[in-house]
Amino acid sequence: MLSLFWFWLLLFVLGTCLTFLMPALWGRQIYNHYRGTRAVVCPKIHRQVAVSFDALHAAITGFFKKADLRVAKCTLWPEKVYCRQECIPEALKAKPYTQGEVEPTKSKQIYHLPVLLAGCVSWLLGAIWHSQYVFRTPWMAAVGLRRPELRRIVEWWSPHLLSVATCFLFAYGVAWLLVWAKQRSVWRGVIAATVLWFSVVLISVVATKLAGISRELLRLELGYTLLASTVVGVIVGGLSGRLVTEQH
Repeated sequence: MLSLFWFWLLLFVLGTCLTFLMPALWGRQIYNHYRGTRAVVCPKIHRQVAVSFDALHAAITGFFKKADLRVAKCTLWPEKVYCRQECIPEALKAKPYTQGEVEPTKSKQIYHLPVLLAGCVSWLLGAIWHSQYVFRTPWMAAVGLRRPELRRIVEWWSPHLLSVATCFLFAYGVAWLLVWAKQRSVWRGVIAATVLWFSVVLISVVATKLAGISRELLRLELGYTLLASTVVGVIVGGLSGRLVTEQH
């Protein structure tokens, strides 16, 4: 039962991370949308100026309601720092630019639909992997559970919710690695998933020694997670940007 306790504790920690990951990803998307310098015509002097939004403030306020927009920089400041910021509507329509009026390369975003699909598929693989038709019997022996105890656990909601949260957390981790690498393909997705899976393996090996988890349980879970990780990499890497139209 000690091994089972550490197993559910790990799922709980991963689920908690997912709870904070989702708002962080949403805030990052809002921040990237409003950052940068934009050229507008000042309504007061009718001359082109450069303004920048307070992207951090927009990201924070965008968590709970519509993002509160305010200008953080303007080429007319500090002389006109107390203006009414009537240029905001035009700034919303303008695209960010860099020096020399060269439009910057748009940063790649996380496409949520492929991530959610990958999370659902990986969870379904886990349900099949741990079913009575595949590895349930050796899994029960490795954990030290009997069928009545397992039946009671299956009736709880928390294990299922935590396992779903873990699958989504891993899929978002793969998507973030692809955004960081600025490349998307099936092969890149598999590589990113493998790197993330290997990191989890290292943590699992350490946890095995500290918590006394049996090697048989570790082998069973590593087999499932390797298969699920590969599938997640294929889906996230291959379908990102293809299931939906990129929003500008």
